Amino acid sequence: MGSEALVHVLLVSFPGQGHVNPLLRLGKRLASKGLLVTFSTPESIGKQMRKASNITDEPAPVGEGFIRFEFFEDGWDEDEPRRQDLDLYLPQLELVGKEIFPQMIKRNAEQGRPISCLINNPFIPWVSDVADSLGLPSAMLWVQSCACFSAYYHYCHGLVPFPSEAEPFIDVQLPSMPLLKYDEVPSFLYPTTPYPFLRRAILGQYRNLDKPFCVLMDTFQELEQDVIEYASKFCPIKTVGPLFKNPTAQNANVRGDFMKADDCIEWLDSKPPQSVVYISFGSVVYLTQAQVDEIAHGILNSGVSFLWVMKPPHKDSGYELLVLPDGFLEKAGDNGRVVQWSPQEQVLAHPSVACFVTHCGWNSTMESLTSGMPVVAFPQWGDQVTDAVYLVDVFKTGVRMCRGEAENKVITREEVERCLLEATVGAKAAEMMQNALQWKAKAEAAVVEGGSSDRNIQAFVDEVRKRSIAITSKTTANGVEDLANKSAATNGLADLVESKANGSLNLVAS
Repeated sequence: MGSEALVHVLLVSFPGQGHVNPLLRLGKRLASKGLLVTFSTPESIGKQMRKASNITDEPAPVGEGFIRFEFFEDGWDEDEPRRQDLDLYLPQLELVGKEIFPQMIKRNAEQGRPISCLINNPFIPWVSDVADSLGLPSAMLWVQSCACFSAYYHYCHGLVPFPSEAEPFIDVQLPSMPLLKYDEVPSFLYPTTPYPFLRRAILGQYRNLDKPFCVLMDTFQELEQDVIEYASKFCPIKTVGPLFKNPTAQNANVRGDFMKADDCIEWLDSKPPQSVVYISFGSVVYLTQAQVDEIAHGILNSGVSFLWVMKPPHKDSGYELLVLPDGFLEKAGDNGRVVQWSPQEQVLAHPSVACFVTHCGWNSTMESLTSGMPVVAFPQWGDQVTDAVYLVDVFKTGVRMCRGEAENKVITREEVERCLLEATVGAKAAEMMQNALQWKAKAEAAVVEGGSSDRNIQAFVDEVRKRSIAITSKTTANGVEDLANKSAATNGLADLVESKANGSLNLVAS
């Protein structure tokens, strides 16, 4: 069956590594169920993806369906530093996207590939406005935990007290969740957060929550049972994770990396089982030089073998290039490897790896649980501080090394050493490994045929097919014509973009 005959969904991703990865994984799962999937994100990222991940312009077969890529120009020059400031970049994306996507949808209809559904991830809630205006259904992929989804919902609607300027240190009790201390609530909600623009970006999705017919979540029923049941009362939720665990592993070469991974698997092969500590703080977290020095000395003092990912900062981020202490690599010798980027899925599945020192972003959290990997929790901000509570206190697969950026302190080499040893040797390490392996088994059961997440993906695909019958390419094209006439309404956004002062906040994704 050619790709033209298949029901077609359009996935639109915010251009951050932590957003592209889960949405692209969802795309592969939908394609494997027999859909044609088009994945779209700005060309500035498309260029990096093509270079790092061998992406071509031809539709790639995945299971019974296909996945293809259609990147779009965001209207700014390739080396525009304003992309690093979300207060400037998000309105620009919305302005351009509301013009470009109706045209893209119309073009696909004319080429015999009418689009039946749009799916976006957080930070770009206007995608559901585009779908709405064209009479197309839309869904949203939530890329954090259901616990964080519920926290943002309660904050947005003022349903429970959160820390405020008047009461900065109050605990927060949310339904079906453990009590969160003031510094364990997603930190963008904290009154003194240095990232208020991220709070605005995330809460924008909640103001548009009535438009998607379904919220897909990269979690699984068995992992967050109580809070999923509770949150389903105010929103139609379908758990479809862990998306990183693709049971069919079809077309694994369709990847969304922005950077080519360094080869470290051969080095891991040379190490004894459960002997290597894997250290990675994701694509956005940058530590201070003082903290890097302490981690380095803590690693050496602990005597563990290590694989450490040190991603260089974006040239416009304003961050210094971090360096390792003098003589560090010589002292480590073949006991350690430092790389710029790693094939994390393969690393976490490798028998030589004993634990994962992580910033506790949700993608890394899901990957650690699904790989049966204990963690040393080193959260910094955002949902990471909440995820750390779950890893340590609820899932019981981690030891806590820090409380996050708000703590404003450098974790000493002694503390680093203590945590590394606690997570790799002795009774606590064995217990965490046992718990992690139990979560791995539950995660695998969720994604195999007939598992909770697999059933939800199948139900979603069936619903999209049902809705697509009601949509013909003709009505889609007509809707696009109508929308083109109304495009003047979006011009107000152009003024907003132009009038924004160019700030100096440096962050592009979580």
